[in-house]
Amino acid sequence: MSDHAAVDPKLLELLVCPLTKQTLRYDRERQELVSDAAGLAYPIRDGIPIMLVDEARELGQDEAIPDQLKADPPS
Repeated sequence: MSDHAAVDPKLLELLVCPLTKQTLRYDRERQELVSDAAGLAYPIRDGIPIMLVDEARELGQDEAIPDQLKADPPS
C-alpha cells in the first residue's frame, strides 16, 4: 500500500492554478500540484489538493521548466 492517499484523476483534470487559471501538473513523488506559470507547488494532503496560494511552496530554480520547453499556448 502507498504512503500517499490516491488523488482522483478526474479531479486533477478540473483543477487549475488559482493565481494564473492555467493547468497544473501532478508531481506524484512530492504529492503536489505544480503551476509552472506561477512557479508554485500546491500540496496534496490526505488525497485533498490544498489550492491556497498561502499554502503553496515556491519552486526552486532547478524545478522550474524553462520557457523553451513549455508547450506553446493554444491559439
